[in-house]
Amino acid sequence: MVLSEPYWDHHIPLPKLGPLHSRLVTAFVALICFINSHDGDFVFDDSEAIINNKDLNPGTPLSNIWKNDFWGSNLSSNSSHKSYRPLTVLTFRINYLLAGGLHPIGFHTLNVALHCVISMLMIDVFAILIGGLVHDGRGVTLNLSPKASFLAALFFAAHPVHTESVAGIVGRADLLCALFFQLSFLVYCRAFQGGDRKFSVLWIFGSILLCAVAMLCKEQGITVLGVNAAYDILMVCNLNIYELAHRLLSRRKSADVGGLVQSGLLMRLALLFLGGSFLLYARWRIMGTGPPSFTEVDNPASFAENVILRIVNYNYYYSLNAWLLLCPWWLCFDWSMGCVPLIKSATDWRIVWPLVLWCCLMGLVSQALCSQDSNKRRTLTFGLVLLVIPFLPASNLFFRVGFVIAERVLYLSSAGYCLILAYAVGYCCCHWRKHKRLLRAATLTLLCVNVARSAQRSQQWRSEQSLFTSALSVCPLNAKVHYNVGKSLADRGNQSAAVKYYREAVRLHPKYVHAMNNLGNILKERNELKEAEELLSAAVYIQPDFAAAWMNLGIVQNSLKKFDKAEQSYWNAIRFRKKYPDCYYNLGRLYADLNRSIDALNAWRNATMLKPDHSLAWNNMVILLDNTGNLAQAELIGKEALKILPKDHTIMFSLANVLGKQEKYKESEGFFLNALKINPNVASCHGNLAVLYHRWGKLDLAKRHYELSLRLDPSAPGTKENYNMLKRKIEQRQRTIG
Repeated sequence: MVLSEPYWDHHIPLPKLGPLHSRLVTAFVALICFINSHDGDFVFDDSEAIINNKDLNPGTPLSNIWKNDFWGSNLSSNSSHKSYRPLTVLTFRINYLLAGGLHPIGFHTLNVALHCVISMLMIDVFAILIGGLVHDGRGVTLNLSPKASFLAALFFAAHPVHTESVAGIVGRADLLCALFFQLSFLVYCRAFQGGDRKFSVLWIFGSILLCAVAMLCKEQGITVLGVNAAYDILMVCNLNIYELAHRLLSRRKSADVGGLVQSGLLMRLALLFLGGSFLLYARWRIMGTGPPSFTEVDNPASFAENVILRIVNYNYYYSLNAWLLLCPWWLCFDWSMGCVPLIKSATDWRIVWPLVLWCCLMGLVSQALCSQDSNKRRTLTFGLVLLVIPFLPASNLFFRVGFVIAERVLYLSSAGYCLILAYAVGYCCCHWRKHKRLLRAATLTLLCVNVARSAQRSQQWRSEQSLFTSALSVCPLNAKVHYNVGKSLADRGNQSAAVKYYREAVRLHPKYVHAMNNLGNILKERNELKEAEELLSAAVYIQPDFAAAWMNLGIVQNSLKKFDKAEQSYWNAIRFRKKYPDCYYNLGRLYADLNRSIDALNAWRNATMLKPDHSLAWNNMVILLDNTGNLAQAELIGKEALKILPKDHTIMFSLANVLGKQEKYKESEGFFLNALKINPNVASCHGNLAVLYHRWGKLDLAKRHYELSLRLDPSAPGTKENYNMLKRKIEQRQRTIG
């Protein structure tokens, strides 16, 4: 490679810093953009990937992360998303282990640190892509474009579209993938340290290995092989694609093929191809049952019957992604469910945007291929390579993806945009020298605006309430946005406000069964049972295998005294979800209401077998056996429950009542006192302990606990009468003694 310093580099309106200082400044900019997310909560997809993912728990076998997907589901399951990212899950598990539990600050801090490291490494990547890989006599890598690579890295560090990947903990997958993507590229470049005609196969294998590691963090990592190949062709072999194509098309003698063989290009490309093919084959085998299945609401364009409509809408999605890179002001955590309505006719004005996008891309491609300026040609080509190749897995070209737009998939592609933007700044400063101050001010303003927007957006990602609310102005037609706002409000106890958003979600998407289910639950708690039944019935009609909706429908029907229908709904829920302890519990309550005691006990026993710590099921068994006079069996069940739940005061209370009826006063007293140690403000516990002392003849202790019970609940049923009886008994005893 015979390369020279890009002529436009010294026109970049930035100070020329040394390697260490430029890296520190870049890391600092990345830090101030996203540092305010470090103490945020678990939000949005973090619930499924982290909070509900058993693979993070140190008690779960470590081998499970190699068998399950990113969300903790077995890869062989038809419901699995097939997102195989075991190394990302491993870092979550390490976070969990170091923090001693699910404390989000450690998770967030590592994400911010990774973004800082990636931003620093971008200087090295950009330096090679702009100025080539050049070493001095001591083998030290020289940066021929210090200002351009520094500016591009600053643009990357501060780009607001990265907020989802950095502030959202599940974005760890994108960060780790990007880190090993960079390392794979840098190691591939290392293979040519000996000169143009010499290369190290060992370093190339190292690059392929790092590509495999990137894939184990996120599937997008495979695309680094395409970037490596482009670097080899365009930089190492210095091939002019335009000239080569022109010669081939005009049937003139093409470039010296023997020279390419001699340079090892064909061999290196073969290694990359074979390595990539092996990784793709291994990834396909790991998926087991084939690709994941997505619904129309996830990616409506991919379900359009007309091929032309599919192509037009895919291109419209591409233009929206490009707009997010150019103007990252309208950012949203989710772009599905009507957020981006389909283009269905040629009269839709939005069809202009795909045309604008392709005109811009064609202009860039023509400049990248046909320009006489080798520096310009090289920089724009690599900018396009970095922009397009990492985006290909999300493009719907090879397989259907489960989203319309996802800001996280632009994390790597944004590097290509930042490289093109840095070149544009340098080009303008070089050719418009009279306006250099204005260009310097514009560049500084752009950086400051991006930093401010990134800080603002990462602040919104600190909590679900602020994240979901921020989306209302961006995607007011997105039913999922309204659903999540409603869910956040309901979780915080504001059910009246939640109802409004759930209703809007159902209005925007009449088949949104999860919104129907949650709205039905709130209406059930507000005793608006008829509407709740209608909503839940509609939900199970739309999605017959929706087990949670079947169970909730059974609860509502039970409250409406439609016992036969309720029983059928419960069994439908169990049919669609075999291991459903809460449904068995509710089925047991139905049987208890119908005085079918044996059936109730069997249902509750099933609940405790499926979920051994199901406190309510254990307690109801003890109470039912107590009420039916089976005191010995109630005692056995109560003691069995306390072996599993040794600090459950409700079971202690129920068992103490059973023992008291068997006149096992001392043992009963112990359970009452233990229950009161755990929860000393339960009036009924003091009242029943007082009754025990009353029967036992310990009248002073009985008097004390009656008084405590009445102080906590003056209207406690029966307690005042028992207390008055005790006082009369004490007075009689005193008169007798006197």
